[in-house]
Amino acid sequence: MNIQNPIDAIYKHKIVAVIRAEEPDEAVEKARAMISGGLKIFEITVEKGSMLPAIEELNKNNDIVVMAGGVVTAMRAQEAINLGAKCIISPVLQNSLLKFCLGKKIPHIATVSTPNEAYNAWKHRIPIIKIFPAKSMGHVEYIEDVLRPMPFLNLMPSGGVTLEDFTLYLKAGSVAVGMGRCLYKNASLKEITERAKFAVTKLSEFTNL
Repeated sequence: MNIQNPIDAIYKHKIVAVIRAEEPDEAVEKARAMISGGLKIFEITVEKGSMLPAIEELNKNNDIVVMAGGVVTAMRAQEAINLGAKCIISPVLQNSLLKFCLGKKIPHIATVSTPNEAYNAWKHRIPIIKIFPAKSMGHVEYIEDVLRPMPFLNLMPSGGVTLEDFTLYLKAGSVAVGMGRCLYKNASLKEITERAKFAVTKLSEFTNL
């Protein structure tokens, strides 16, 4: 994998595993279990600075892409970059953070909810626009409704996307999906690996149709 091009990797592999944890070791364990199942792209939520070491540890694996999520300040973005984050993901569209990432020449993914916000992100040349919370906003039909008049938007729905329905979002025109708790909630490490395998297999079957 060319980890210097995380956006290309997201387009290729389609599934971004979004990991939220209380401790860095927990995030690393979950990620490694998913890696064993075949997943390649990870968003580690680091609104708590204590989670940053997870990025450093996972970044030792050259076969995956590790991104920092939940970032709202340039300071946190810089900390994540210093530890190897290949992309900065923010829960909002924030001009100052966008300018910071442009200056650092590191990809930036912003999160939006409405069509107007998505269009504004596109105008700011955000390479992938995260739609959150996808399920609460109207599930697959919402993505279809947003893309119908603006098919040029590069959307990645997240929030409530499941193992059962994620390919429906891709069919609707999304370039990728963010999947979180459905991959690890109430699951042992072995079960997490099995869920990851299921997702990878289902994606393969979908892309080969």
